[in-house]
Amino acid sequence: MRVLCRAEEIGEGEARGFPAAPGSFTGLFAVRRNGALHVYVNACPHVGLPLEPLPHRFLDAKKQVIICSAHGARFRIEDGVCITGPCVGEALEAVPHEINDGQIVVAAEAGV
Repeated sequence: MRVLCRAEEIGEGEARGFPAAPGSFTGLFAVRRNGALHVYVNACPHVGLPLEPLPHRFLDAKKQVIICSAHGARFRIEDGVCITGPCVGEALEAVPHEINDGQIVVAAEAGV
């Protein structure tokens, strides 16, 4: 298992990125919406590039959608489905996670 961070470190309407685990190619990110945490692989389904232009900048200015900095695709926070852009209908890869002792935990191989 891999600990990402304490769940309380991601406030409502905020996102946080995490580097790739050893042996992995892509990092992960977590975002909180309506109290729920969502964890995704940090790769746009269109071309596989990381989403954020700067560390932890995954959301649009209004913090309503996840946005890909490479080509502007927008994804729903709740399920990662692309709603505008070149990959409409495709989705970010969701990462199963748990909250254990207040920490966000994913499988060690998440993001491979």
